[in-house]
Amino acid sequence: METRVAVIGIIVENANSVEELNGLLHDYSEYIIGRMGIPYRERGINVISVAIDAPQDVISALSGKIGRLSGIAAKTAYSNYTSKE
Repeated sequence: METRVAVIGIIVENANSVEELNGLLHDYSEYIIGRMGIPYRERGINVISVAIDAPQDVISALSGKIGRLSGIAAKTAYSNYTSKE
């Protein structure tokens, strides 16, 4: 199956949705290469980046589910790199 490398950029404005976000990331943990979270205390938000290597439909599904959480925005940047597993 062909996979792509991507980064999902996440902005968390509603701390009440963090538990659901972490649950989603756990559900897709087999595809996650790494993640980095930065609290921006002055603005009261968190900025998270998630590096992922997965089939495109899996990446799209995760990004879409994250984006539907209340007070959370997500955008995905795809690499041109693909691999066949």
